[in-house]
Amino acid sequence: MLSVTLENPAAGAPSGAVILNAGGTAEGDAVGVEPKISARGVNFYYGSKRALRDISLDFAPRMVTAIIGPSGCGKSTFIRLINRMNELVPGTRLEGEILLDGLDITGPACDAAELRKRVGMVFQKPNPFPKTIFENVAYGLEVGGLRDRLALEERVELSLRKAALWDEVKDRLRESALGLSGGQQQRLCIARCLAVEPEVILFDEPCASLDPISTAKIEELILELKRQYTIAIVTHNMQQAARVSDRTAFFLMGELIEVGPTGRIFKAPRDKRTEDYITGRFG
Repeated sequence: MLSVTLENPAAGAPSGAVILNAGGTAEGDAVGVEPKISARGVNFYYGSKRALRDISLDFAPRMVTAIIGPSGCGKSTFIRLINRMNELVPGTRLEGEILLDGLDITGPACDAAELRKRVGMVFQKPNPFPKTIFENVAYGLEVGGLRDRLALEERVELSLRKAALWDEVKDRLRESALGLSGGQQQRLCIARCLAVEPEVILFDEPCASLDPISTAKIEELILELKRQYTIAIVTHNMQQAARVSDRTAFFLMGELIEVGPTGRIFKAPRDKRTEDYITGRFG
């Protein structure tokens, strides 16, 4: 098995063992919890190509669920279904249902713009707007109709604080966001997401283009944010999945192979394909 030792390991954990992040859940704790998001029998097609096969997966509230698997296995395709990003691609088709608080979000009765306020997304590459730092965070609020300047300033500051960026940019709010470092730009994108007060945050390989120091800051931020938000993170980094997630789902060739508490998935996977992937035999 992959061996990952985290900071502040739990008392009594064997040396070098994979353990859950501080404050994480033990095996079985999620059983019986009403899921925030539920995918049921999801199949997804790009034209005639079937990209996802019969995916059923729950996301518990205020937990981090990591989605792992080799490139092209459907990880990003799946999380983009949760806020309906994939429907912007011509020729796609979805079967099955995805529920948010028990309500199906895939049908015409669900407004996609309103859904994306509730389900925010942070992408692999930081994508700040060519605007000032302040304008980047305020943009979604202004589009949503907030015009009061004092209220805007308060929400921008709060969002930057939640994204652990305020102290670094509080004297630079009128400067271009493009002048920030890559790690700062990614945290700015997180602040922009938080400003519209989502309930769920989807991270699609948020550290793929960042250096180790910036990656550590994003991981610390994710652990802090899970106190308030339901989080899904797609990652190719097995150590990262072990550090930040409560539950891990392994995808392969468009199928969900295995899902469970992160500690069990890494220490005692039940499917040989999961074991082969996390130990580096393929991927």
